[in-house]
Amino acid sequence: MSSADPHISENSQSGTRPVIRQLDDSAINRIAAGEVVERPASAVKELVENAIDAGAARITVEIADGGKTLIRVTDDGCGMTPEDLPLALSRHATSKIDGSDLLNIHTFGFRGEALPSLGAVGRLTITSRAAGHEAAQIRVSGGKLEPVKPAALRGGSIVELRDLFFATPARLKFMRTDRAESQAISDTVKRLAMAEPSVGFTLRDVSGGKTGGGEGRVTFRADPLSGDLFDALHGRLASVLGREFAENALKIDAAREGIRLYGYAALPTYSRGAAVAQFLFVNTRPVKDKMLTGALRAAYFDFLSRDRHPAAALFIDCDPQLVDVNVHPAKSEVRFRDPGLARGLIVSSLRHALAEAGHRASTTVAGATLGAMKPEQPTASGAPRIYQMDRPSYGARSLSYAAQSPGQPQTSSHDAPPSPGFADLAGAYSGRVTEVRELPVAPGQLSDAPEAAAPGAEQLPLGAARGQVHENYIIAQTADGMVIVDQHAAHERLVYEKLKKQMAENGVAAQALLIPEIVELSDNDCACLLAVAEELAKFGLGIEAFGGNAIAVRETPAILGEVNAEAMIRDILDELSDQGESQLVQAKIEAILSRVACHGSIRSGRRMRGEEMNALLREMEATPHSGQCNHGRPTHVELKLADIERLFGRT
Repeated sequence: MSSADPHISENSQSGTRPVIRQLDDSAINRIAAGEVVERPASAVKELVENAIDAGAARITVEIADGGKTLIRVTDDGCGMTPEDLPLALSRHATSKIDGSDLLNIHTFGFRGEALPSLGAVGRLTITSRAAGHEAAQIRVSGGKLEPVKPAALRGGSIVELRDLFFATPARLKFMRTDRAESQAISDTVKRLAMAEPSVGFTLRDVSGGKTGGGEGRVTFRADPLSGDLFDALHGRLASVLGREFAENALKIDAAREGIRLYGYAALPTYSRGAAVAQFLFVNTRPVKDKMLTGALRAAYFDFLSRDRHPAAALFIDCDPQLVDVNVHPAKSEVRFRDPGLARGLIVSSLRHALAEAGHRASTTVAGATLGAMKPEQPTASGAPRIYQMDRPSYGARSLSYAAQSPGQPQTSSHDAPPSPGFADLAGAYSGRVTEVRELPVAPGQLSDAPEAAAPGAEQLPLGAARGQVHENYIIAQTADGMVIVDQHAAHERLVYEKLKKQMAENGVAAQALLIPEIVELSDNDCACLLAVAEELAKFGLGIEAFGGNAIAVRETPAILGEVNAEAMIRDILDELSDQGESQLVQAKIEAILSRVACHGSIRSGRRMRGEEMNALLREMEATPHSGQCNHGRPTHVELKLADIERLFGRT
């Protein structure tokens, strides 16, 4: 080979020439294993996906010591013939594709790397039997293949992996504790169980005992489900994620231009402190895709505070030609031909479902409320605090309350005028607050609380207002229970939704800068920013090219007042680089609208008349997203009568 060969370089220090060598299969497989098998959970993922591709109806996974010493996957799939076994352990040998079209993939596996990679770093034994053939077994240890032997097996396959990474002991130093590795395996099996409701899954830990089948502790079980897709999926999610998620999840089913989105997304009030309950699937393949998680975050952008995360299990189905799954050996990343279409479908579908949920709040709110209720000692005076509501349209007495001790002089006070923003509530009240009187109530005596709502209001979702306690919480009676409403949080959301609607209808007013601000950027940053200029203009931020790598900021959102345009531009670029999108301007504007709504809402400590309370309840029923305030907290709690009766031992 000549010295001009570009593949050979001189070693300037030693003067020796490096020699190109062909690596043997064992070394190649160990290198490949570093990409395919990062930890025991990766091995479980590959083996279970193979079982699903084989058409298995039931899959059992057994592990010991976090999968470090044993991983055994048993399935009742189609199995393999004795002739297939050696080929299955050959690199890039697969029955799932013919190699002619890498975009038309309908199976989990297709690269033909998993089994030879596992055999290169562990002690792998495969026992399998295909219909019409005898059972056979093959072993490979550290890349050394043994001959095929007869075996005893009724059908399907058993793949047993022992002493993972014994051939690459350096990798063992990077393993976490047995408990952490077991948890990772459990998460992997649960994700695959969500993707395949028709398949039964069992995860068993056989650590510290015999490793024969049927022994050990079952840590997860999901029986196969049949019937309607959503019924089966809902049942599987209930078994995997728990009944609370299933009870508080909204059904999602939408399609656009050949892409279908379905699954379940939880109410904003059922949120988590970390993004641990977000499960995304593309053609039933579990994926961890930045674009998809960003779309999920954008859909809940206006309903959760920054330290809360939505819970969802969403599935995207599309023609395999529209998505490339051959991006990474682990196959956890995908690339859409039109990522904007997939992202837009997720955002619009979730926002539509959340809007249709209206005032609904998660059942966990009621559960937490009931759990917090404990019998309390009466006040020193023994006088209960009783509220009565004014019902002027029906000739009733005015709102009254009693909190005095017996014999205490009666005092009276007047309310302040209605808080800004409340006067436009559906025209259901006059906007004038009458005098509120305090009526003494003797200990043990309850005053009548006349009804202040229209007849039949109890049948409405939020019922009829019956009183107000601590000048902040409205008590309403429903047909089968009661509702407690935080008047400030509820009205804050109502005002906020009206402000957003006005902004959407009238646009965001832009303030022209007397002298445009010029911002120097790199080539890539300038092109990236100009690509979203039209979107930024919708929120009042006007930019244009200024020649070279500079952009000119000519307008800023008027509602933001005086802003540092350059700092805002660079923050937007950071978001575009990290997430592929920027919601910074929208977030700043909506944060101001939220503050306006907060200051313009009914304040805590404001006494309300009966018709005002009922007007607030009716407006909540008619307003989307009224189940949570601007910060993601619930605006009301619903307690069923049966639950209340259990508190008092009446059942």
